[in-house]
Amino acid sequence: MPQRDSRMDPMPVYPLRFTPICQYRPWGGRRLADLLSAPLPGDDPIGEAWLLSDREDHASLVANGPLEGQTLGQLLKHWPGPMMGKQAGRFQRFPLLLKFLDAQATLSVQVHPSDRQKAYLPPGESGKTEAWVVLEAGPERIVYAGLKPGTTSAVLRQAITDRRVADQLASFRPKVGDGIFIPAGTVHSLGDLVVFEVQENSDVTFRLDDWGRADPKTGLGRPLQLEQALACIDFQRGPSGPVVPVVETAQGELRERIFLCEYFGLWRIHGASPFQIGAVGTPRVLVCIAGDGRLEHDGVPYAIGRGDVLLLPAALGVCSCSSSSTITLLELSLPEGV
Repeated sequence: MPQRDSRMDPMPVYPLRFTPICQYRPWGGRRLADLLSAPLPGDDPIGEAWLLSDREDHASLVANGPLEGQTLGQLLKHWPGPMMGKQAGRFQRFPLLLKFLDAQATLSVQVHPSDRQKAYLPPGESGKTEAWVVLEAGPERIVYAGLKPGTTSAVLRQAITDRRVADQLASFRPKVGDGIFIPAGTVHSLGDLVVFEVQENSDVTFRLDDWGRADPKTGLGRPLQLEQALACIDFQRGPSGPVVPVVETAQGELRERIFLCEYFGLWRIHGASPFQIGAVGTPRVLVCIAGDGRLEHDGVPYAIGRGDVLLLPAALGVCSCSSSSTITLLELSLPEGV
């Protein structure tokens, strides 16, 4: 008997909760234990929790409801219309990768290529523009974002040779709530911070410097990709600082637009009384960064608390969110271009 094609079955439509995928990083810590509902694995430093990932090596799994155990990629393959709405068929995979980062120590000094730099992109990969929202900030907090004016490739190369790369990097001390936009081609790093990160669905990183440290698991320094990094840096781009949020709604709930670019949009919503969230005909992603509450769809409540990520399929549309006290959500949109 021929196997039934699941694409012929209607998709169960409800807010999809996903299980975080924790990643060891030598610069990480254990602070994500206070953010995630599930305990961190082992005792190693955890630098990243991948919240929503459509990648073969790290595939996010649905953690609730009748679709529990399905990967994000399987959902897009089997039900492209209900999942993606007007954007169905536009992407080979879900176009965003979402993470929490715990940079207990300072990340390597790095850069990501842009979509246009095809020679530096492995098959199937895109460029990597990303952005951060600061959730926790320690006493040694630092963000490096961009080069100081007048820094050339030759100057930067010499600074790396002399172990003085920080002398050429623009930096600032961020505060909780800051949003930082990192376009592809921007040299960057950060330390003593917990941040939420949204990025193009890419894992291409070129390191210029790793502060001379060794990975405690191997005793070896991590590899650098100096030539590729120098080739991908946009030396015409100046330093980046915190963005200024745009207040869109201040009655009932506070809704701020933090980022809106060709790759993603991100809003921060803070409120208690019932407010609408989501969109008609296109998927949205919700990440709870403070408090707890519930979403309601077709009269059914769905709990959401700090650290949770929920994907609202396009077919779900707009739903209601409320809290007995207050809740703070990040709402993310996909690229809207044609």
